[in-house]
Amino acid sequence: MKQIGVCLSSCPSGYYGTRYPDINKCTKCKADCDTCFNKNFCTKCKSGFYLHLGKCLGNCPEGLEANNHTMECVSIVHCEASEWSAWSPCTKKGKTCGFKRGTETRVREITQHPSAKGNLCPPTSETRKCTVQRKKCQKGERGKKGRERKRKKLNKEENKDAVPDNKGLEPSRETPEQRENKQQQKKRKVQDKQQKSVSVSTVH
Repeated sequence: MKQIGVCLSSCPSGYYGTRYPDINKCTKCKADCDTCFNKNFCTKCKSGFYLHLGKCLGNCPEGLEANNHTMECVSIVHCEASEWSAWSPCTKKGKTCGFKRGTETRVREITQHPSAKGNLCPPTSETRKCTVQRKKCQKGERGKKGRERKRKKLNKEENKDAVPDNKGLEPSRETPEQRENKQQQKKRKVQDKQQKSVSVSTVH
């Protein structure tokens, strides 16, 4: 191949080879094309353009979307979901007994996530009301509220048992100061009685 008077085994990036009977030469790709196979077929576009069927476009055609990683126009991918599961047992507040009306749920999984312009995914769970024949809860099927009431009752009984009983307790010991005060009070009472007795005798 010949380019600007130099013979090359292959054309540099941005050029494509053209063969003629008398000469082979390298020809420059189009302005928006970074590498090309020939003048009408680009293999990589310059920044700001997206490759589609050998052409570099500023915007992708309708029905396609731009992939900013590969800088190509690609098909739009829509979300896909699996089939619904079977409905769950009818429950109410986490219990399967002790009620007549409750709710049941079914779920499904997303099998294909959408691309940027694809349709959004549908809900993955559904809940509906259900009616069952009321049945009495057996031991261990009380549910969260029933277990909470039982726990509070046990705590109340434990607190009741823990209240101290003052009956039968030994009287508190007196301090020396308290004993001395009591003795002085007794002495004053005795002295008062003696004075009253003397006064009565004098009068007679």
